[in-house]
This record gives sequence, structure tokens and C-alpha cells, in this order.
Amino acid sequence: MGKSAFTFPGQGSQAVGMGRELAEAFPEARAVFDEVDAALGQSLSQIMFEGPDETLRLTENAQPALMAVSVAVVRVLEARGVSLRDAADFVAGHSLGEYSALCAAGTFSLADAARLLRIRGEAMQRAVPVGEGAMAAILGLDLEAVRAIAAEAGGVCDVANDNAPGQVVISGTAAAVEAAMAAAKAGGAKRALPLPVSAPFHCSLMQPAADAMAAALAEVEMAAPVVPLVANVRARPVTDPAEIRTLLVEQVTGMVRWTESVSWLAGEGGVDALYELGTGKVLTGLAKRIAPGATATALNTPADIEAYLSARS
Repeated sequence: MGKSAFTFPGQGSQAVGMGRELAEAFPEARAVFDEVDAALGQSLSQIMFEGPDETLRLTENAQPALMAVSVAVVRVLEARGVSLRDAADFVAGHSLGEYSALCAAGTFSLADAARLLRIRGEAMQRAVPVGEGAMAAILGLDLEAVRAIAAEAGGVCDVANDNAPGQVVISGTAAAVEAAMAAAKAGGAKRALPLPVSAPFHCSLMQPAADAMAAALAEVEMAAPVVPLVANVRARPVTDPAEIRTLLVEQVTGMVRWTESVSWLAGEGGVDALYELGTGKVLTGLAKRIAPGATATALNTPADIEAYLSARS
């Protein structure tokens, strides 16, 4: 029998209405949203269910909201006899999804995960004034080609996400990212698309946010995850809480090595089934490109969950 991995989506997957169907169908999901609301002292669930979209998209709201929906799916499965330890051999999360993965695997409490992501979102937003930073997706060039273009852009321009073969995201000062986009198009990229984000994530400009997370994480109790986490910045499994704490700080300025992470899971990790828990299907689409030999399934609606439970029984 093959192995499974649970993956957890990152920013960009949020959408007004997220989690509402789960809350209406499952009391365990509703309880997760209530607990996150209490931890943050705010009705985040109302923003998730009803919007407005511009409020939900704010980094400090989107990050805990996405985590809440992912953990709600985990709690629903657990209430039906499917523990994460029994159902998954590894967990991995894209950027903020790493916190969702760690909460699901028992490293953080739900309340701590929500508060950490609120701090993370606010610190990322504060690190660079709006309009001074930018991110862009470069489609159709490989990682090394994009890395070379970013290095020549002038100013700060780093590779932020290696999402899938031919899909690399750059991040940095607005002028440098614009120059890199033009160079990428001239260098044969199919497309170079500016991303609708409020800050340049996963680049060296985020160092103030990394410092804030180092301080916040130092105050939080962390347990070893019940299954290994394949970490963004290492693309290899880790279980030691002290090491995970260090990697979460590095992750703020470091590249999300998603292609390598999924490749490791489907290769050395022996995983042949990947499940995306939470909102949207972004990671499911990427997995099909990175590891076509593995199955990739999104679990984010009551129907998805019922189908998954039926297949296990």
C-alpha cells in the first residue's frame, strides 16, 4: 500500500464564502471557526462567510482564515474516526499553509496558530510600504533561468516561490520586479504576470517580519508533529520543534521550494496520494504537474469529505 500526504494551501486561495458550507454541515468545523474568532477577538468567520472581499484579502485576515478552514477539515475527519496520524505519512503547507500543517499535526494549538498568523500577516504588511514592493509570476522559464534574470534586475529581486515546472514567482522592489518581468519576456517567458498582493513576500525585504516571527515563535509552546513536516525552505522532512521554529523564521524571507517538496514526497517519500485540505484547488493542480504519477485530490467541501470517507471504508 502506498503512502499519503496532506497538503495545506497558501495565500491566494481565499474566497468569500470559504468555510461556510463546512460550518453548516459539521459542528466540528463550526467549533474551529468559533475558537479562531475567540483567539483573535474578532469575528473572522463572518468576514470569511460574508466578506467583503477586500477585507478578507488583507494579509492579516487571509492567513488565519485559510488555516482555520484547513484545520476544520482535519477536525471533521478526526470526528469520523480518521486521525491525521493514521491517514497521512507526511504533511506540507505552502507558505502560511505550513502553519496549518503544523497545527493539524499537533505542533501548535489552534489558538496559537491563529495568533501567530495574525502577527505574521501584520508584520509582513508593515515590512514594506504599500506600492514599494511587488511580486510577479514568470511562466514558461525554468527556475535557474528566472534566478539569473532576478539577479540582474537591479535592486532587490528574489525568487519567492518555485511552484511547479515553468511557474516561478519573483518578489522584491517594484522597479526591480518590473525590470525582471521585461527581461523574462525578452528571454522567452510565455507570460510575466504581476500578482495582486499587498507586499513582496518571501524576499529579503521581509527581514523585519522574520525578526517579528522569531520573537513571536520564541514565546509559543511547540510539540513534535505526529507525522513529519516537509518544510518549505528545505524540501525535506523535519520533526524537531526547535528546527521547525528556525525554519519558520527562515521561511519569511526564503523561497518556497514547492516543486522540490512535492517531488521529494512522490519520490523518496514514497507518496502516491496527495490530498489538499482547505480552500481551493491550487495545490492539487500543481501536484498534477509536479508528480503526475501520484493522485491529487482536494478535500474542501462536505461532498469531498464524504467521498474520501467512503473510499476509506
